Amino acid sequence: MVLTSTTTTTMKAIIQRVNRATVTVGEEQISSIGRGLCVLLGISVEDTQRDADYIVRKILNLRLFEDENGRAWSKSVMDREFEVLCVSQFTLQCILKGNKPDFHSAMPAELAQPFYNSILENMRSTYKPELIKDGAFGAHMQVQIQNDGPVTIELSSPAGPTDPKQLSKQEKQQQRKEKTRSKGPSESSREKSAMRSRQDHNASSGAEGDVSSEREP
Repeated sequence: MVLTSTTTTTMKAIIQRVNRATVTVGEEQISSIGRGLCVLLGISVEDTQRDADYIVRKILNLRLFEDENGRAWSKSVMDREFEVLCVSQFTLQCILKGNKPDFHSAMPAELAQPFYNSILENMRSTYKPELIKDGAFGAHMQVQIQNDGPVTIELSSPAGPTDPKQLSKQEKQQQRKEKTRSKGPSESSREKSAMRSRQDHNASSGAEGDVSSEREP
């Protein structure tokens, strides 16, 4: 039997905590932010809305900042109301062939541009639109980043099954896990725990009888 493997490409982001960042095209500065996050985003040919939603959620909720008391890794960019500068960077989808970079895994520009714009709109609708800045898609940009820390997070959207049935099964399993975590101990677990406590008490006091027939008041 011959085993075959497939390579799944995912959306990639390099997230940098910055004191300031700017984007210049030619001699014109087109975007700038103060403290916040500079995000370099690479969209793959296989990316879907699920990948975009995951990346946006992580960018906005990663706890990369200190709180009001100086405790590190406590607050997100949204918690601190800082800015986000997002720059499209297809070179993150590079696959090396020897020493030569190959970019066939990157989504073609005519598809990537509207997809990238939809990601920006997702960020703006989730956060404050005036705090989400952008580079210039497809332009030759000069990006200046003053990294704070330095703190740099490499992020990829989860690689998962592409078969719709497998995706549905995976989603249901995740939903069950989340429901289980959100609930407290089950009624049966609490009852068993109470019964064991009564059995221990009766054994130590010499009480007789079938304690298993007792019920909680």
